[in-house]
Amino acid sequence: MLVLGIESSCDETGMALYSGSEAGGRLLAHALHSQVSMHADYGGVVPELASRDHVRRVVPLLRQVLADSGCRLAELDAVAYTQGPGLAGALLVGAAFAEALATALDVPTVPVHHLEGHLLSPLLSARPPRFPFVALLVSGGHSQLMRVTGVGEYALLGETLDDAAGEAFDKTAKLLGLGYPGGPALAALAESGRAGLVRLPRPMLKSGDLDFSFSGLKTAVLTRVRELGSLGDQQRADIARGFQEAIVEVLVGKSLRAVKQSGLKQLVVAGGVGANRELRRQLDAQAARARIAVYYPELEFCTDNGAMIALAGALRLQAGVSGKPAGAFAVRPRWPLTGI
Repeated sequence: MLVLGIESSCDETGMALYSGSEAGGRLLAHALHSQVSMHADYGGVVPELASRDHVRRVVPLLRQVLADSGCRLAELDAVAYTQGPGLAGALLVGAAFAEALATALDVPTVPVHHLEGHLLSPLLSARPPRFPFVALLVSGGHSQLMRVTGVGEYALLGETLDDAAGEAFDKTAKLLGLGYPGGPALAALAESGRAGLVRLPRPMLKSGDLDFSFSGLKTAVLTRVRELGSLGDQQRADIARGFQEAIVEVLVGKSLRAVKQSGLKQLVVAGGVGANRELRRQLDAQAARARIAVYYPELEFCTDNGAMIALAGALRLQAGVSGKPAGAFAVRPRWPLTGI
């Protein structure tokens, strides 16, 4: 089964080919174009520009993965694409291209939930987890803890009540005068900060549930910045370090609590914030003491990519979920994972 995966939910255009079977599968090729440099001048993603850039990239990226894999279009068995959630215009580009291509080839399409792609992305690694497991999904738009029993079997354990972790990173980076994308810039600045010097709140760490809240943490940073007035380089680094320490402590504490309550012994971390080095370091150390195995996607698959969509599409087909006939389609900019 040869599945083409297309991702266009926000500011990255991803394309990949995945060959799957009941005995296993492998990623044959993948290609990605990031729009970060284009949006940097605006301090964030401009939806109209994102959509137009996706239009420019889909055909060249398709040609690239076909060339890299040695496959032909006629060999495709299905086309998977991100149906949502995401920016409506960006989603429409990928969906329309996928449906048109599948119609021309007379193969089915597999609309995929973007977050399902992230949840399953660690299965692409050399050391994949096995079902069931607990998943921490942390990105610019989502912070959730899920129990993953199998493909399409997801139970929400906890989620953010306001800002997502990645959103909090980006907003705090802006307060510190850092450029776009703010999350990676703040994490890099935090490495030169002094540990424990700036102590910030740990929101909901001891709430007794598995929900998150990060907007108050951002407000605490704003208050500290206003108190200090003009910030020197070391002060900015110290605040970045304090912020990262707080958010990592909350994410690690809630994740390990979720695993303990579930009775499982595996934790999967997915999404863009999952690439954060301090988060990985703290999780690995504390999970090892609790005898919990932690799994991450490869760094190149932490952010949005076509490989995770191709994988999710192939796994859905293998699980008996029928692809839909190509043709009429709709995108879902807002789409809870538990609703699939």
